[in-house]
Amino acid sequence: MLYRLVSCSSRTLARPALLLSVSVKGGGHRYPCSRLVAAGRRSFLSHCKVPSSCPATRCLSTAASSEDGQLIYTGNLGMAVRGVKMFSYCTSGASLIIVPQVLLKTGMGVESFALQVAFCGIIGFFIFITPVLLHVITKGYVLRLYHNADTDTYTAITSSVFLTERRCVFTQNQVRIPSISKMFTTFYAGQRGLLVNPDLFPIPQDYNHLMGYDKPFSFSTDQIE
Repeated sequence: MLYRLVSCSSRTLARPALLLSVSVKGGGHRYPCSRLVAAGRRSFLSHCKVPSSCPATRCLSTAASSEDGQLIYTGNLGMAVRGVKMFSYCTSGASLIIVPQVLLKTGMGVESFALQVAFCGIIGFFIFITPVLLHVITKGYVLRLYHNADTDTYTAITSSVFLTERRCVFTQNQVRIPSISKMFTTFYAGQRGLLVNPDLFPIPQDYNHLMGYDKPFSFSTDQIE
């Protein structure tokens, strides 16, 4: 097989190019210059990455704001807390309906008074004490926390006993850290204990300012001794 390069006419291409002529057993076959150039372009572009002229952009998100200020914290257990309390209320209500029927059908209502007191005491514990205990444990859990930077005021949204939102407004000067770590209290806002998760603050500085960790402090050697 014989390869021969010849010059292309300028009328075919904007730039002079070469034409590849292939001769096989005395018979010559010419390939048009346009086909060679197109194939060359495809081969070149497939191995070449063209940088984008568009500048890189970043998406910045801002925290939601309301009349209470900037939203700086959202608890991740809000739905779980409400679901558990709702389930407890439903089971307590169902027990109040079922227990009297059980007493009448089993004949326990006509038994001795001591047996009635013991039975009602056990059932009453699960009917009344469980919802109350759940509320005592979860009443300080903060669903959302807002901060008004102009007045340095915080608004904590918690859940009430009737599963409605309850608001607690306080300032940073009212925040008090318990001397002994407690399981369901991160800090006190006045006399009320509140529970937050420090890892759920999108901006750690918001938590530091809430707890007063950004305030300057001083100590003397007398305090160390």
